[in-house]
Amino acid sequence: MTAPDSNSQQIPEEEAATQGPARWQQMLPWTITIVCFGYLYTRLSGAAARDGLGLFEYFAGIFGRVPWGQWLALMIPYSAFFFLVDSLIVWRVVSWFNTPVKYSAILPIRGSSYILSILNEQVGKGAMGLYLNRRYGVPGWEVGSSMIFIMFCEFFYLLGWATIGWSMRSAELPEVFGVIPWISFSAAIFLCAWLLFFRGPLGNGVDLRDKPLFKSFREAGPLRYLTIIVLRSPALLAAVVVYTYALNLFGVEAEMGQMLGYLPVIFFGAATPGPMRTVAITLWVILFPGNEGEMAAFGFVQHNFFIFFNAAIGLLFLRRANRELFGGESGEKSDAN
Repeated sequence: MTAPDSNSQQIPEEEAATQGPARWQQMLPWTITIVCFGYLYTRLSGAAARDGLGLFEYFAGIFGRVPWGQWLALMIPYSAFFFLVDSLIVWRVVSWFNTPVKYSAILPIRGSSYILSILNEQVGKGAMGLYLNRRYGVPGWEVGSSMIFIMFCEFFYLLGWATIGWSMRSAELPEVFGVIPWISFSAAIFLCAWLLFFRGPLGNGVDLRDKPLFKSFREAGPLRYLTIIVLRSPALLAAVVVYTYALNLFGVEAEMGQMLGYLPVIFFGAATPGPMRTVAITLWVILFPGNEGEMAAFGFVQHNFFIFFNAAIGLLFLRRANRELFGGESGEKSDAN
């Protein structure tokens, strides 16, 4: 009897390793998109029919009534402010865990990463990691640790504000968002266990804690997590003000207290996979019944302007970022904070 060929045993394992996600995972985003667009189309067609208009004429009338000059006067400063806050977060984390660097040195690469973030936010963060590695010699795993720390804090930032928003407006929100307080409770327990593992006795003797990828978490006490959440919060509070006034420009009355309850939930839901994300995409139309067209137009232009204007900010810094990343320059002491 001949021994089985070792290569024939490895083929299934290699195929399994290179196999992509399951078909249902590939289809899920498309299914969510189709469901959302189907829901919006039904609502908008009904609203247009009530006015005796076609869908195109209905939307043309809505866009024609918006004072776009005033809207831009709100959105441009807000987008610039968000960029400055977002860069502040990157500067603070990199200076803590990787290398001292000037805030002004972070602006070009954070701005340029917005261009890649049009396709994928994580690709943008990867570009920042490459920049820090090439320019300042920070090991790749340690840069990755800082980027993960930023994303980790961002989840708790969004969840914290979403919990506040839900507690203010729970009666007006779809039932699916009733899981938010349970998520908050579970996340609080998880965070305590996480801190005990990386900073306390829970992780003693566990090799995982000493991996370079977790450097930031080994060095970060509770105050640093809180600092990042506090530093990022002005961007959300500014969004509450800007979105309230912007919504009024679309002909829909809203109050800041109302928006403070809604907006964090929408932001959190849109960033969370699963049923909440599906509802969050169409939530503007649900929360303001009778203004289906205005809310659909509002949600569309707010989201897309923010993404593409941030990318435009990135274009202003792209030449400098490329020069520093690929021009062979190395970090200098003058960059230190």
